[in-house]
Amino acid sequence: MDHVPDTDWLAERLKERTARGIAVETSALIRSGALPIGMRLPTVRDLAYKLGVSPATVSEAWSELRRQKMITGRGRTGTYVFGNTVTPRPARMGSVGHFGEGVLDLTMAVPDHDLLPPLTQALMHAAQAENLNSYERTPILPELRAAVEPRWPYRPETFLATNGGYNAVYSTLHALVMPGASIAIEDPTAMRILDIIEDLGAEIIPVECDAEGPIPSSLAKALQKNPTAFIYQPRTHSVTGRAVTRERLAELAEALEGSDCYIIEDDGVGDVSPLLPVSMGDRFPKRVVHILSFSKSLGPDLRLAVLSSSVTVAKQIQSYRSFSSGWTSRLLQATTAWLLKDAGSMHMVAHARGIYAGRQMALTDRLRERSIDIPPGEGLCIWVPVESEQYALVTLAARGIAVLPGMKCSVRPTNHIRVATGILTDRYEFVADSIKLAALGSLG
Repeated sequence: MDHVPDTDWLAERLKERTARGIAVETSALIRSGALPIGMRLPTVRDLAYKLGVSPATVSEAWSELRRQKMITGRGRTGTYVFGNTVTPRPARMGSVGHFGEGVLDLTMAVPDHDLLPPLTQALMHAAQAENLNSYERTPILPELRAAVEPRWPYRPETFLATNGGYNAVYSTLHALVMPGASIAIEDPTAMRILDIIEDLGAEIIPVECDAEGPIPSSLAKALQKNPTAFIYQPRTHSVTGRAVTRERLAELAEALEGSDCYIIEDDGVGDVSPLLPVSMGDRFPKRVVHILSFSKSLGPDLRLAVLSSSVTVAKQIQSYRSFSSGWTSRLLQATTAWLLKDAGSMHMVAHARGIYAGRQMALTDRLRERSIDIPPGEGLCIWVPVESEQYALVTLAARGIAVLPGMKCSVRPTNHIRVATGILTDRYEFVADSIKLAALGSLG
């Protein structure tokens, strides 16, 4: 559909003259079907003239509807009705496919549940957690703090337990970043973080990376735009599997010295990584928020991560959380604390770490034998260069393999696919042969 509604008709139905009012009333017309999906909207200038407002007011309203995924397109191509709901949706995560029987699903870099430590004893211990079933908002149980503090990469002012790593990122950004502000973030990065930033309405400033981490000159350029925060993964990267070297960390700290932005360190791979945790917290104790997730090492159903920050920042985050959960389950905090102190559980984590490294190496070695050189890395996936992402996805799908397109992990054009290796227990030759076919082809 490319029909354009009469501008007078639309203007008569928009009673408000503020950007927010125009956005709300237009969204109501879309939800009701009066403006059906696929319809092209009048130009900003024409509608602004009929409403008696400035074009900037209509543009602001359209920007809000784009953020809500209600409309799409801009410029000479026109603006179209895209959806019939104003419910925010994670565009990248929400479009990840669900595949049926017979498909080797290598889209998600998840842990192998057979390698996770058992929870029975830990949950029995947690049933006796301090202050259990109280409505008191406990930022972090003393026993969990005692378990994480010795392994932390710096000595922070305070800790806070959260409902998983992405919940920590979500709460931190909503507590510290105003809508319309900008956020610098390494590129590529975790797709869910990009979804969170877009939902917040912040501008994304990509920071280029190489084999050693974010490039200092690219970060310095991004900092010229005065972002509220810089987000990066200091240990093992969840997309590329690479790590920030000590030398690069020092260079990034130098670039950040003249800035006042918050520094959010997302250690989402956590203890699955064979590397020691690192942080800039010692240098910037008031500005660093360091987040460690336990989903990959101890289990995603624990829904638990711990963040560290200054007391002031932690209070801001906790204040924002008061609108929802308020605190993280003491049952889950105590369960995690027990696992971190139990020698048998930690032995299983170490064993899993070795298994994951072996699985990743098994695939990368076979790809190198096929002239696809993958830089050294760790974690649960590999980042594979391809000639065409679309061709690679189609070719692999024809062979019963699903992978994640690189475009979901970036705001810029990419030519990569992310292949999960954590659950890849066999069929290495077949997968390598398939990637070889996919990587070098072209739809053109």
